[in-house]
Amino acid sequence: MITEDQKAVTTFLSDASPYGLSGPVEVMETHISRIFLVADRAFKMKRAVKLPYVDFSTPVLRLAACEKELELNARTTPELYLGVRSIYRAADGQLSFQPSEMLVDAVVEMKRFDQSALFDRMAMEGELTPKLMTDVARMVADFHAGAPAVVEGGVANIVGVLDINKAGFATSAVFSEREQEAIDGLFRTRLEMIAAHLDRRAGAGTIRLCHGDLHLRNLCLLDGRPRLFDCIDFNDRIATVDVLYDLAFLVMDLWHRGLKDHANLVANRYCDAAGEEEGFALLPFFTALRAAVRAHVTATQAEEAGGDARLSASARSYYDLAMQTLEDVVPRLVAIGGFSGSGKSTVADGLAAHLGSPPGARLIESDRVRKALHGVSPETRLDASTYSPEMSTRVYAEMAHRAGTVLGAGASVVADAVHERPDRRAAIEQAARPANVAFTGIWLDAPADVLRARVAARPNGQSDATPDVLENQLTRGTGDLAWLRVDATRPVDAVIDDIVRLTSHISS
Repeated sequence: MITEDQKAVTTFLSDASPYGLSGPVEVMETHISRIFLVADRAFKMKRAVKLPYVDFSTPVLRLAACEKELELNARTTPELYLGVRSIYRAADGQLSFQPSEMLVDAVVEMKRFDQSALFDRMAMEGELTPKLMTDVARMVADFHAGAPAVVEGGVANIVGVLDINKAGFATSAVFSEREQEAIDGLFRTRLEMIAAHLDRRAGAGTIRLCHGDLHLRNLCLLDGRPRLFDCIDFNDRIATVDVLYDLAFLVMDLWHRGLKDHANLVANRYCDAAGEEEGFALLPFFTALRAAVRAHVTATQAEEAGGDARLSASARSYYDLAMQTLEDVVPRLVAIGGFSGSGKSTVADGLAAHLGSPPGARLIESDRVRKALHGVSPETRLDASTYSPEMSTRVYAEMAHRAGTVLGAGASVVADAVHERPDRRAAIEQAARPANVAFTGIWLDAPADVLRARVAARPNGQSDATPDVLENQLTRGTGDLAWLRVDATRPVDAVIDDIVRLTSHISS
């Protein structure tokens, strides 16, 4: 429904001349906004709607909403949000941006960018790279670190989401009453199991005024950098959530699109940057909850479209993902070892998405742990002094500690390190025992000449291993090795498939 005033405003904004620009004006619509694209600008108008979660019914409310959108999005993309323009009716009845007594509407003025820069478009074109997703994870962690904390209970925060979901599922005929009861009941059962964890986190300040709508379509590439925009600005209640629940929307979106490795990578790199270990175990619940929200929202859209079959099928795919993610999955610890050049990190990165519930296992990597202990980025190269026996002992102890924390919280772990010494292999294996989970030790085997060629050829990365480091490893050897040996000279996918098969046959 569009008001007479907004009909006139839409006509006014559909002409380039009031903006002082030239060229055609394209119009895009969402359920609460109307966007006018002209030249290098975009102008976003709030639709005059009044819904349970948003009220844009008057010009004053719409102006305030525009100003708030500008303020909140300036946290992440100030160069994209340029200002707010008010629209007035003059004494002769004509609309103008020139101030007069009668305010009729307002728009947010934004810099226009190529739609191919949107991450959902890039995902469809296969243009999302591990480096780009790592940059996104770090950007989101930085944003969350600066977001204002809100004092409230963690369980109470989630109960509010579940209540909205329950009401949302009832608004369409896509899901039967039995299906609605099943998903609501399963969420509330799982919530009881993690209630103490959620409340501890809330007490530590993890509930913050976040983005609220952190999916691929609200990420774009500007000047070669990933940027976050279009946050929830119309309802602080919806955006005030645990930071991991905010992240989970992106994780869920990637997983739902079949980009499971990217989903796992984002989850792990975020936790690296944010110092999250125990919280990683909450991501399956949060991911399922994001999928459920998307399921009922899409089902409602299908209903409004007269039972649209495509939308109904999409809603069901989100429902299925939520139910799958809520299934009980027994955590496990898989340790990957091998000399430099055996492909440990590549295998570990690929394996992690195959273990545990979405988004998979927590990656604990010796190279990253070592550099974190020295307070430098994973890309920083360290000198030989940081690889002393004493420092390496500290790194392996820290890895075992982190693995125990994650396992104890209920998530799976992939631990990636050389693990050439028997005592270090014993230490990581010991980390599985307090949590009473299955342990699998994998040794990646490759001939010395293959290892030498790989180390000599690889570019700089998180590993600082040099040919001399490799030669020292080969000279020392491994001692008695009881771990499962896997041929690492084959393609990575074949190696990962072997490890998945081997671990599936080992029970806790």
